[in-house]
Amino acid sequence: MTRISEPELSRIIDGILEDRDSIIKHNPLGTDEEILLWMLLAILSSYLNLTEQETPCFTGKPDSATYREAIRFIVKPRRADDFDLEKLLARL
Repeated sequence: MTRISEPELSRIIDGILEDRDSIIKHNPLGTDEEILLWMLLAILSSYLNLTEQETPCFTGKPDSATYREAIRFIVKPRRADDFDLEKLLARL
């Protein structure tokens, strides 16, 4: 199982925030927060080498709470160290 550390996740979030305007401009479906969380989830799915069975699936239209819960679900068991995931997610 691929693990992620706090500095690695923080670096990914920094990159998303640096490219925020471009990400939102090219993905205009949903609120800004939903778009950024969607991007984080997509990056983490790739970064953590999630299989199709491990990748969260959604019914209906996901919102920011749905994306946050999915991110928590995939990150918590894969943390390389114990860090405050909520503090990092709050940046988005």
